[in-house]
Amino acid sequence: MNASDAVELTILMPCLNEAETLATCIDKAQGYLRGSGIDGEVLIADNGSTDGSQDIARAHGARVADIPVKGYGAALIGGMESARGRYVIMGDADDSYDFTRLDPFVERLRAGDDLVMGNRFLGGIEPGAMPPLHKYLGNPVLTWIGRMLFRSPIRDFHCGLRGFNRQSMVNMELQTTGMEFASEMVVKSTLAGLAVSEVPTTLRKDGRSRPPHLRSWRDGWRHLRFLLIFSPRWLFLVPGLTALIIGVLGTLLLLFGPTSIAGVGFDVASQVYLSALAVVGYQAVLFAILTKMYAEREGFRLPRSRGFSWLAERTSLESLSLAGLALFLIGFAVLIVQLVSWGATGFGAQDPQATLRVAIPASLCMILGAQTIMSGMFLGILTIPTRA
Repeated sequence: MNASDAVELTILMPCLNEAETLATCIDKAQGYLRGSGIDGEVLIADNGSTDGSQDIARAHGARVADIPVKGYGAALIGGMESARGRYVIMGDADDSYDFTRLDPFVERLRAGDDLVMGNRFLGGIEPGAMPPLHKYLGNPVLTWIGRMLFRSPIRDFHCGLRGFNRQSMVNMELQTTGMEFASEMVVKSTLAGLAVSEVPTTLRKDGRSRPPHLRSWRDGWRHLRFLLIFSPRWLFLVPGLTALIIGVLGTLLLLFGPTSIAGVGFDVASQVYLSALAVVGYQAVLFAILTKMYAEREGFRLPRSRGFSWLAERTSLESLSLAGLALFLIGFAVLIVQLVSWGATGFGAQDPQATLRVAIPASLCMILGAQTIMSGMFLGILTIPTRA
């Protein structure tokens, strides 16, 4: 894009067969630009329409960018790259958002905000504009999870009307091609410390006669999956580490005999369940580490803590395999000792409790060792150099 082509504002609309409503949306956006005196453009990011949407857009004075990669996120990423505006306000082309009332977004962008989200719950949702499942479950729950995991100030994660500083978003290197793009933009902006705000906006019933492209459960899961992969620390690492510590300490404590805590007795049966807790916790810890490394390999730039950076630099197929082998051999050595002791008695009857009290922590060492070795192998697959 040449400097001479630059304008202040691009109003960007993703489009896939929106012939029924596209002209109305473009006319409203063009009217806003004229009435406000803003030097701007209307850009349609077309995702392969077959209903003549492209011709309608051009006839109403919009510029069309053909985006071959399918998906809501892909269309917006392509549109963002094609936009000429310093600022971009994106909104659906189904006439559910009012493109004549964009002043609050422009004011916040001019004030220096990098991302300005619309909030439909503050501005108002007309009857029938949002399915009850989305209004009372999907949006509130996913927004709550996003706010909790990432300490985001945004209270409507999935509003389709939002404005942003184009260069700030380009620098974020957004990756997702589907509906989860809406979450990625908010999460990455928050994690990067960008100036994020929200303004009230209204949602009206869209003007289409066909069903929307959104699929509630499929796209809801894609949003949730994205939020989870971006928060392995709080979802897996902290709970997993807690379970691992409790499980290992409890298993080792009962190695020396039954014990009682607050009047509750614990013995071999408790040791079995505590060792299982340790296994589950350890798996969660490994999953958190591998998830974070996978996310970084795929271009999701998660923030690194100092502790994780130290761990990542020292974690490899070789180091995990050696650590896992050592742990496995400890348990295996105990197994050999028990077998020899049993053989010395002629392989006769044993004291079940005394035998299990030692066999359980030994088995735990062998299981954790095997898990570590296999995780090391998987990490080796993740770190194989590939051509871009």
